Amino acid sequence: MARQFLFTRFAGKSLASLRNDDRGVTAIEFAMIAPILIGMAISIYDLGSGVYFDTQLSNGAQSGAYYAVEYGYSLAGVTGAVENASRLAGVAVSSGQFCGCPQGSGAVIQVACTSTCTDGLVAGKFVQVSASKDYRPLLPYPGLPDVFHLSKQATVRVQ
Repeated sequence: MARQFLFTRFAGKSLASLRNDDRGVTAIEFAMIAPILIGMAISIYDLGSGVYFDTQLSNGAQSGAYYAVEYGYSLAGVTGAVENASRLAGVAVSSGQFCGCPQGSGAVIQVACTSTCTDGLVAGKFVQVSASKDYRPLLPYPGLPDVFHLSKQATVRVQ
């Protein structure tokens, strides 16, 4: 039945008229470009997830620093604030207190707590919060590492 259908469909057409028939070209073009589009969408999602992880780590470190300003320094409290704000599993959190002198560039130089800074003021007490996590992309990309070591840090003066 199928053979008879094909025969009767093309029996009256010459080879030249079949060459000019453009039905189905769009489907063939789509079949050729679809894998490229799907690959691009997956790559955008994959690398976008890495940017999302980086942003969440930044949010977590800032929240931990904010917790130290608001409630005083507590390792458990700062760690909990980072984990809750980042919304990522397996975030490595480290924090600590130190005394330092702020510089004009925004940097803080660590000094003894009884020291006097170059501006004549007594050294302040600071809290530094670090949040880090490894991000492994779903696909290997040429020229990019297999693992991205993401790390964010926030430093605030608490006294």
